Amino acid sequence: MPERSVAVLSALASAPEGGVLFHCMGGRDRTGLIAMLLLAAIDTEPDAIVDDYLETVRLADLRAATSKRNNAEPEIEALCQTYGTTTEGAFRSALLGLVTLLASPELNEANRAAVTSWRSNV
Repeated sequence: MPERSVAVLSALASAPEGGVLFHCMGGRDRTGLIAMLLLAAIDTEPDAIVDDYLETVRLADLRAATSKRNNAEPEIEALCQTYGTTTEGAFRSALLGLVTLLASPELNEANRAAVTSWRSNV
């Protein structure tokens, strides 16, 4: 659903001055994809983006314990393997595919400029 990612980028780009918080339960899926897009938009090295994402995966036991849930990473990795990839491989593929959203016609020029020109502590 790329239109949802474009909607999030547009909302972030047009947010009022100050900080913006975006999150999901685990920081792995929705948040991970939006963080990936934002990091890619400011020309972060792809390996650094992947490592940032994999840090969430590496912290899965802690995340599961603090949310009183099971660590789903082993099942996710097994699912990826049934498709001939890994969690890292799937994320790298997503990184290659989703950065095209930055050129999407649904992301207007002003929002594209805001997202791609933002610079602060990363």
